[in-house]
Amino acid sequence: DKIKEIKKLLGGKYNIITLKNPPSVLEDGNTLEENAVKKAMAFYKVSGMTVIADDTGLEVKALDWQPGVRSARFAGEKSTYADNVKKLLFLLRGIPYKNRFARFRTVMAVVFANGTLKIVKGRVSGYIIEKPTGKRGFGFDPVFYYPPFKKTFAEMTLTEKNSVSHRGKALKSMQKIIKNYFKN
Repeated sequence: DKIKEIKKLLGGKYNIITLKNPPSVLEDGNTLEENAVKKAMAFYKVSGMTVIADDTGLEVKALDWQPGVRSARFAGEKSTYADNVKKLLFLLRGIPYKNRFARFRTVMAVVFANGTLKIVKGRVSGYIIEKPTGKRGFGFDPVFYYPPFKKTFAEMTLTEKNSVSHRGKALKSMQKIIKNYFKN
């Protein structure tokens, strides 16, 4: 799902490949940054090529900024997107909309072929609604409502979502770093 977003954002300017048999990386960092760097370095060591990796988390103020770094495994190690959304909505039951402030954060790491590491971040704020709405997107997108567009991320087209999303913002910053690196 992330690859689709990244390919759309980069718009064919780069040859993006994924490894057929990627290394298994245990995402046991305490921060998004630790996990992003860990994944980027693991893929770099296997490929020797320029590698981009990210880690993303949903943070909900009413839940003391959880699930955060545990977002993908919020409902358990083998949880599905639906399981994670169900747990989130259960924990937020009875909490009014105005108190369901949330933000998505992405940390993206790039390791260039010469071993140089750079990190960028992106963030977007919104609210968690009471029931999933929309068929697009993935993860928590069906319950993440973005007030300026009056839609959940799952109701947006990929172009709309990428124009405002956490990953879109991080990747725009990353593009500048990549362009500068390859220019030199």
